[in-house]
Amino acid sequence: MPRSAAATALKTNASIFAALGDETRLALLAELTKGEPQSITRLTSNTRLTRQAVTKHLRVLEEVGVVRSERSGRESLFELQPKPLVDARTYLDHVSRQWDNALARLKALVETS
Repeated sequence: MPRSAAATALKTNASIFAALGDETRLALLAELTKGEPQSITRLTSNTRLTRQAVTKHLRVLEEVGVVRSERSGRESLFELQPKPLVDARTYLDHVSRQWDNALARLKALVETS
């Protein structure tokens, strides 16, 4: 991967991880995994959150591309966009393999000493 592409991927993944680092946003994503677009009214039902708070969290998720909104009459409907999450998972798998390789090299070095 060219250096500029790697830097872009790193920045994108860091933004996604930062957005996912909030339990309210994770809870909203969990609701959106049910598969159908949901309104803010529906997402705030059974919570103590205000519509404004939920809207703010959804906008953060939308900025990093894991949520998409579409107007339907007077409401906005929000739905999960899984591709950025799949890409972030792929990145984590890559980092995990790097750690596994580093630990294997360390183990081999210690065992031969």
